[in-house]
Amino acid sequence: MRRIVIGIAISLLFLGLALRGQDFHALAAALRGANYWWLLPAVAVYFLGAGLRAGRWATLLAPVRRVSWRELWPIVAVGYMANNVLPFRTGEVVRAYAVGRQFGVSKTATLATIVLERLLDGLTMLGFMVVAATVVAFDSALRHVAVVATAVFLPGFGLLVVAARSERGLSLVLRATRILPSAVRGRVERMIRSGFSGVAALRSGATLSRAVLLSLAAWSAEAAMYALVARAFDVDLSVPIVLLTTAVANLATLIPSSPGYIGPFEAGVLLVLAGVAGVSRAVALSYAIVLHTALYVPITLVGLIYWSKLQLDWAVLRRTRTEEVVTS
Repeated sequence: MRRIVIGIAISLLFLGLALRGQDFHALAAALRGANYWWLLPAVAVYFLGAGLRAGRWATLLAPVRRVSWRELWPIVAVGYMANNVLPFRTGEVVRAYAVGRQFGVSKTATLATIVLERLLDGLTMLGFMVVAATVVAFDSALRHVAVVATAVFLPGFGLLVVAARSERGLSLVLRATRILPSAVRGRVERMIRSGFSGVAALRSGATLSRAVLLSLAAWSAEAAMYALVARAFDVDLSVPIVLLTTAVANLATLIPSSPGYIGPFEAGVLLVLAGVAGVSRAVALSYAIVLHTALYVPITLVGLIYWSKLQLDWAVLRRTRTEEVVTS
């Protein structure tokens, strides 16, 4: 309960920042004047991106268990839904539970592939920012975002690559478990072995290249959605601004907050559009609200449908604490 309260408080803080200095009459006028037909192609390309993410996950899971993207797509949708309605990215743990239940894959190995996904996402967002920086002059806030993203994702990915490809990495980690009581050592060792198997994709250049290309394709599809929703407000964003907005808005959602990342997402959009792109704060916030709704509602509804079809039990959400789900 305390975590939920903290998340809501953080969301309220960022919403306050987004609403500060707003002209609410102009905000309402922008929402009334939008051409919402643009949401149809926008949502379509978003689902294309989600399908590409299912393909990327299938690629990362292949060394552990070969599963097609069509089989993983319902679980991807369920994960999005859970992230949207539950705090602190619980959807990632729900995905691990669902894959273990459906395909008998170790939950530890599955969580390792999800960690690898998040690192690839972060590196892709960082790449978008680098591309945008060749054209757009970053203000101090955007420079701070770029520095933090670099400090988090580059070392994290580098360490994972070294650990996955080092023959001694696994043996060193297992040797460290000797200090544990014998009653728990076996379980911990199985978890470690499963975790290393989950990042086995990093040992193959071809597999890693495929995962990187699918990441770029998936995020490019989502960036296209950002551009299409902007057209609903008669705002023609340049490609660098679209990439920068996509990157900053999604990096902002990594901040712990309420379910659905309400607040940080809107603040991230305004940081780019009102901060460096010259879009009025009223139009920028109305755009952020509609974009967030389009990102939230369709996939949440689809995820709820698949939750029912997969016959998953809501009671499992009370058992998805890491110490219970991460088993081999």
